[in-house]
Amino acid sequence: MTIILRWLLDLLVRFTRTLDLPLLGALLALMVIGLAVLYSAGGQSTSLVFAQGARFAVGLAAMWGLSRLPPNQLRNWTPWIYGASLVPLLAVLFIGEGRHGAHWINLGVFYFQPSELLKLSLPMMVAWYLNRQALPPRFATVVVAGVLIGVPTALILLQPDFGTAMLVGISGAFVLYLAGLPWWWTGAALGAIAAAAPAAWFWLLRPYQKDRILTFLDPESDPLGAGWNIIQSKIAIGGGGMTGKGWGDGTQAHLNYIPEHTTDFIFAVLSEEFGWVGVVVTLALYLFVVGRCLWIAAAARDGFSRLVSGALGLAFCVYVIVNGGMIAGMLPVVGVPMPLLSYGGTAAVSLLAGLGVVMAVRAHRPVHGH
Repeated sequence: MTIILRWLLDLLVRFTRTLDLPLLGALLALMVIGLAVLYSAGGQSTSLVFAQGARFAVGLAAMWGLSRLPPNQLRNWTPWIYGASLVPLLAVLFIGEGRHGAHWINLGVFYFQPSELLKLSLPMMVAWYLNRQALPPRFATVVVAGVLIGVPTALILLQPDFGTAMLVGISGAFVLYLAGLPWWWTGAALGAIAAAAPAAWFWLLRPYQKDRILTFLDPESDPLGAGWNIIQSKIAIGGGGMTGKGWGDGTQAHLNYIPEHTTDFIFAVLSEEFGWVGVVVTLALYLFVVGRCLWIAAAARDGFSRLVSGALGLAFCVYVIVNGGMIAGMLPVVGVPMPLLSYGGTAAVSLLAGLGVVMAVRAHRPVHGH
């Protein structure tokens, strides 16, 4: 019996040796919270929970597999990964489906969202390119990196999917920032965006996107129409109080007042049922994930690993901020899911795969003196 236990323990150590256990623990805790809230928000639907659990299993398998690959191997594969991820991004424009455009490809068994792949492949590609250049980046280097960021971002905007395009573009911009991009470049970029905003309003934004912005500025102007989502979400958040109404006892989701309560607005369900305490615990876990990614980035021994893991950590932080700000009425509704809480497959798998790359950086870090 002792020999068997020792063999099993040795097998477990070998199996998990490339996984960052503190990071994995925080992610598993978030998944458990997500499945619990999904069960309640989905009307105690076990099929919904099992479906999301299966997606988590696929994501964890991808995370484990990527964590076992040395970063230099990932770096060598990056241009091919980036190029391959652009193919379905082009295909979705012609064969895609969606409520307000072409966002998903129906594969029969499940719906696949190609833009989610770019949340990983784009920062990897920008890091691959910058790792081969002198840093901090010069003007020509920034221009090339801008093209690498701009092409997939523009393709996602054509779907149209402004929220995902913004997040994908930001993930690439974070790589530039971590590479030492001067502050004045950031200021100039923000100024250019502000200057282009009027033109974007008249020429690029669809009517439903304009409604979201106008509703964000004044949700009470159309409380039964465009402003309904934000108003009901804020009611749910406020109704949770300190400790919440209890698991499964939230009224806003169960009476269908909150729209998209299993996807984009699931954090409002968590707020109502678990209150301020539940929100703080969940945000603390998110903060730990971001901090752990940045700590791993700071300890990385090569430029590619440092840029990729740092950018993925900062991008994860932005996902949380955008969704949290959206459901609290502090940001316009842009259809961005809450990581590992919102129901959805491609987003969860791509997120866990990205964190597998971060774990690979940690697991294969060279040790001083070797």
